[in-house]
Amino acid sequence: MTNLFAAAKHCFLLADPDEKLDASLALVADWRAGNLNWDSDDEPEQFMQPGRLERPILVPPQQVSKRGFGSLTRRAALIHALAHIELTAVNLAWDTIYRFRGLPREYYEDWLQCAGEESEHFLALRGQLRAMGFDYGDFSAHDQLWGSAVETAHELMDRMGIVHRVFEARALDVIPGTLEKFRELGDSRTVSILTTIANDEIGHVSAGTRWFRYRCEQQGLDPDDTFFQLLQRYLGHVPRGPFNHAARRQCGFSDNELARLEAGG
Repeated sequence: MTNLFAAAKHCFLLADPDEKLDASLALVADWRAGNLNWDSDDEPEQFMQPGRLERPILVPPQQVSKRGFGSLTRRAALIHALAHIELTAVNLAWDTIYRFRGLPREYYEDWLQCAGEESEHFLALRGQLRAMGFDYGDFSAHDQLWGSAVETAHELMDRMGIVHRVFEARALDVIPGTLEKFRELGDSRTVSILTTIANDEIGHVSAGTRWFRYRCEQQGLDPDDTFFQLLQRYLGHVPRGPFNHAARRQCGFSDNELARLEAGG
């Protein structure tokens, strides 16, 4: 029987996106078929980077290809940026499974589902890029999201709080507006893809909240106060709005957290 942690590491280290996603979706199917065990007798390795090809070229966030809605190229650059986030999220899901051991079965189920859905998101966005005459790797990208995973690799609570309740939760605020812009342009295919992503992200951020609070409870910590302490420790500030209150409430953000976010801490 295949070991979940070894298989997650394998998916994470594959460089070619097609191979990574084929392996990822196959691994999710194996889990659902009951073909995996999650015995753990090894120490997780620390990875500074997932497996990746030379393209896209990684640059600082302020130097990424210009994105927008005014031209085909800028719209493609925007879709490329979203595709890069989704592929990074696939790698994050596998690292989150591989790195943190001894957790309830439901934890691994949550992140396997996330890996499968993020894989589907990337495939859909890449298909749209190709339909527009471009492909993944044609534009530059940044690695801020993965950098947050490296910084939080030592502690599950920090990983859940920062990666999923800050960076991934940002999609809850941003995607609805982006979706409406594409709707105004009559791009029904991109609207459909982004609608699916927006709906699935509710589940992913909810999982982040669930396991963040699980770890806070284990350590006897107040989750609201701990979240804002993590914001100061890792970001040095509270993220700026606007915040999608309805979506964030669905993901388990408390009224107190939302009020403090709006107030800047």
